[in-house]
Amino acid sequence: MQMPMIPTKTPMAHEPTRRGFVALAAGAVALAAAPQRAFALNDAEARTLINSALGEVNAAIDSGKQGAALYAAFDQIFVRYADVNVIARSALGVAARQISAAQMKAYVPAFRGYIARKYGRRFHEFEGSHFEITGARVVKSFYEVKSIAYMKGEAPFEVLWHVSDKSGKDLFFNIIIEGVNMLASERTEIGAMLDRRKGNIDGLIADLKTAG
Repeated sequence: MQMPMIPTKTPMAHEPTRRGFVALAAGAVALAAAPQRAFALNDAEARTLINSALGEVNAAIDSGKQGAALYAAFDQIFVRYADVNVIARSALGVAARQISAAQMKAYVPAFRGYIARKYGRRFHEFEGSHFEITGARVVKSFYEVKSIAYMKGEAPFEVLWHVSDKSGKDLFFNIIIEGVNMLASERTEIGAMLDRRKGNIDGLIADLKTAG
C-alpha cells in the first residue's frame, strides 16, 4: 500500500562550489540536536579521524580516477568516516519522523549515492588542494575539529568538523564552512526535492538514485 504523502515547505538554496566540495570531503553535513551523553572520545582521536578522512579524500582526488570509479571511492570514504544514518536522517528533516522503516532503509543508501555523485563530479577542480588541522575543542558532548582549507585560486578558509562517538565509534556528523552549516544546506535541497514530489517519499528515493 502506498504510504501517505508528507507535506513539506522548504526554500531552494545554492551552495558555492568550494563549500559543496568540502561537504563531500566531510561527507557532507546540522543535526537537529547534538549528542547528549558522556563519551570516551578525546582530542587526539577526533583529530586522527578527520586527518585520516582528509588523507583518503586527497588520495582519491589525486588518483586520476573519474566517473563511477571516483564516486565509488568517495562513497566508501563517507561510509568509513561519517555517521551516515544520522546525516541522512537529519537531511530528511521533519519527514524522517513520519516514514516507514522500510522507506528509511531504502532512503539512506539512495542519499549516500546522491551525495557521492553530486560532489564527485566536481572533484577534478580540486587536485592539489589540501587541509591543515589546527585545533580541537569540546563543544557540549562532541568534539569540534578546526582545519584550514587551501585550494588553488582561493584564499584559505576555515572548516569545522563535528565528531562524536554517539553511534559506538568515532565518526563525524556535521561540518561548518565559513559559518555555513553544510548539512542544513543539504536538508534544504532534500526538502525541495520532496516538495516537488508533493511529499511522496518513494518518489524522493527514486529521484535520489539518479540525482547528483
